[in-house]
Amino acid sequence: MAMHSYDPTGFYDEMFEAPGVPRLGCELLVRRLSALPPEELQRRQRAAEQALLAMGITFNVYGSDAGTERIFPFDLIPRVVEAADWARIDAGLQQRIRALNAFIDDVYHERRCVRDGVVPAFVIETSKGLRPQCQGLDPPLGAWCHITGTDLVRGADGTFYVLEDNLRCPSGVSYVLENRRVMKRTFPQVFEQTRVRPVDAYPSRLREMLERLAPAGGTAPTVVLLTPGIYNSAYFEHAFLAQQMGIELVEGRDLVVRDDVVTMRTTSGFQRVDVVYRRIDDDFLDPLAFRSDSMLGVPGLFDAWRRGKVGLANAPGTGVADDKVIYTYVPDLVRYYLSAEPILPNVPTFVCWEPTQRAQVLANLDQYVVKAANESGGYGMLIGPHATPAERAGFAQRIQANPRNYIAQPTVQLSRVPTLLARDDGSLAIEGRHVDLRPYVLFAQDAYVLPGGLTRVALRKGSLVVNSSQGGGSKDTWVLAGPTLPTPGAPC
Repeated sequence: MAMHSYDPTGFYDEMFEAPGVPRLGCELLVRRLSALPPEELQRRQRAAEQALLAMGITFNVYGSDAGTERIFPFDLIPRVVEAADWARIDAGLQQRIRALNAFIDDVYHERRCVRDGVVPAFVIETSKGLRPQCQGLDPPLGAWCHITGTDLVRGADGTFYVLEDNLRCPSGVSYVLENRRVMKRTFPQVFEQTRVRPVDAYPSRLREMLERLAPAGGTAPTVVLLTPGIYNSAYFEHAFLAQQMGIELVEGRDLVVRDDVVTMRTTSGFQRVDVVYRRIDDDFLDPLAFRSDSMLGVPGLFDAWRRGKVGLANAPGTGVADDKVIYTYVPDLVRYYLSAEPILPNVPTFVCWEPTQRAQVLANLDQYVVKAANESGGYGMLIGPHATPAERAGFAQRIQANPRNYIAQPTVQLSRVPTLLARDDGSLAIEGRHVDLRPYVLFAQDAYVLPGGLTRVALRKGSLVVNSSQGGGSKDTWVLAGPTLPTPGAPC
């Protein structure tokens, strides 16, 4: 399917420098895609979708369509990240996670960052993610945020910016692994010749990291994945990761804490559990420590963790660094804790609790993206340039009523990637669509960044919202290990 008519202008395009001129590392892929007849490309797209359907790659929908299970839309054209770009992302994410971990530890101990004027005390005290129950606690290896998904965007200048940090229960890595499996079957020769870095070691890396959190003195620690259950939007991922790691998938009712020891019900009796990878928010984790009405958690789990009898990932209390207002201070936290300049910049951000910045935002709502501090999934957000006057007026009232809860950012001209789109007559077209990137970081003293991550694509024309719950889809992310191999005439 010829790509000569594809127009990469108007935004930073991840695949083309100019019309008909592929970027370094994309030449082979563009040549192969251009050589495929439209009907063959369409066949491969359908085959990929059928493979994902057979795998059960789904997510559950909340809101007006609550209870609906959907296939996560997948686009066959991958997003390519060159080796030099990835080296900077990798270093920047490792730096950022170390600073965030130091901040969380400081919050629950001396709060030097407050004493030294880096972060205002009231910003920490009013964070919905702050857990006073964690004050003075020391998690294994000094690690709080073991699994992180950091959202990156590339702006019009080609620079990667951090859009937000997800440190509580970041989701989406299962799509990274399954998308890769499908792509390797769909374009085997192109994939191999392009020298794409593998992602399939993630489950073993994740299990190794989790095992390091086990109480001292044990051998062959037992690790489980704690899920809220089948109605959770990410349940497929919970089941998938447990299966890939070879560990048990459990719900709160499957675990019992006795004498500070966490045990799991089995057909042969109770078995000790050493580490819990929890995919349940703090509020519902333990009804004795947090919300007393939780039916999802495990009574006594927090106290067992506090006493060093079980490992928990992520540690309770990490949500204080998940707050979008705290996000604005992360560059200063890197300087403060690491004595280094941030490698990855933040998107310029206004905090609405500060009167001067709030006035700037309210006077220019048509120019900003406004986000609630603790919302996710594209909810609680205003995209000013695309909003109606009534929507902007309503949001202005929300900001004035609770300024601490909102930040504002200029509209970033997200980069685009060629994307396959179905026309009304059933044929395919290739058009640019906006994307972001969520790499995943594992941390327990040492940091590991999965080479790639989840590229989310806004399938609606002109949309900047990439979340699956808002109609977004995904692409495979190809991080190059080096230059592509010269293989003219090889099959796809």
